Amino acid sequence: MILNPIKLFLSVLLVANLATAQQQFNPEKVSEAALNLTKQQVVYDGSYYNIPYPNGDVPEGIGVCTDVVIRTYRANGIDLQKEVHEDMTEHFELYPKIWGLTKPDSNIDHRRVPNLMTYFERNDAKLSITNKGADYKPGDIVAWDLGGGTTHIGMVVDRLSDDKKRYKIVHNIGGGQVLEDCLFDFNIIGHYRLIMLNN
Repeated sequence: MILNPIKLFLSVLLVANLATAQQQFNPEKVSEAALNLTKQQVVYDGSYYNIPYPNGDVPEGIGVCTDVVIRTYRANGIDLQKEVHEDMTEHFELYPKIWGLTKPDSNIDHRRVPNLMTYFERNDAKLSITNKGADYKPGDIVAWDLGGGTTHIGMVVDRLSDDKKRYKIVHNIGGGQVLEDCLFDFNIIGHYRLIMLNN
């Protein structure tokens, strides 16, 4: 049987489009990328920086809690700076109005916890918040309320606590990108599992 070259080309094009229409994330690779961040020396610095777009990052050696999540996913092929900026540009009214902005700002929007929470929810990544350690899996993202209007975010990774009841967290709460058993140390306000992203 001889295939029509045009039909063959269209079939190949269709398969390629389906393959790139969605991007899947492997929880083990997400966890590994987060753990790799703990090998880097980083000073906590939440200053505003003008950074390139897309794939922009603050200077090497500095960062905040959101940069842990951003760098983890960038190592897995997703640029949250670009994703959040594009979504905010299209749906600015759905994002928090805490900072008095009247339009998106690609330098900082993705580095704010409430914006990341909104983005994850809009990508169907939201999971239930529970007090059971087993519900929080490697590759998950957790957001906390530290009180006084301060929010925090980190990555669940494939390292168990000493009592084997929960996985540890890679985060930056002021002491650099570190691995700690702190899942239930703060009030959890968000639990997300970003497995697939529609392009």
